[in-house]
Amino acid sequence: MQEDVRGVVERLFRAAEAADIRAALACFAENGVLIDPHYPNPEMRGRAEIEKGLVWGLSVMKQFGFRIARVFEGADGRSAAFEVDTNHVLKGGQKLSFPQVFVVDVKDGLIVSMRAYEPYGPNGIGGFFLGLERLKRRVFR
Repeated sequence: MQEDVRGVVERLFRAAEAADIRAALACFAENGVLIDPHYPNPEMRGRAEIEKGLVWGLSVMKQFGFRIARVFEGADGRSAAFEVDTNHVLKGGQKLSFPQVFVVDVKDGLIVSMRAYEPYGPNGIGGFFLGLERLKRRVFR
């Protein structure tokens, strides 16, 4: 019997927390896609690119930490959204705690697509003007 989407994602998170790149890569299909804005290459296609991303992540991270808070499973049984309480520790000791959502699609028990979404505001010019508006509201309450 094939592993369901939740089982594959839980296995991936445990592998990342154990710094086991081989086990983490085994969760992805050969042509799987990982999209995560935290990485230097935010769109990694295929196991080779995902491996490079994981190697980089482990080079800056002392400890990954993922706790699944809620799962919203797709009607197809092959997709789900995971609300995750993320608690990482950088190599310098700084703790990073933030919520995020992963949207995952699996096929034949392997991840074919995983997209991370964080609750950060927009960047670039949009973020600049939003920051100005927030500052204005704080100053002129």
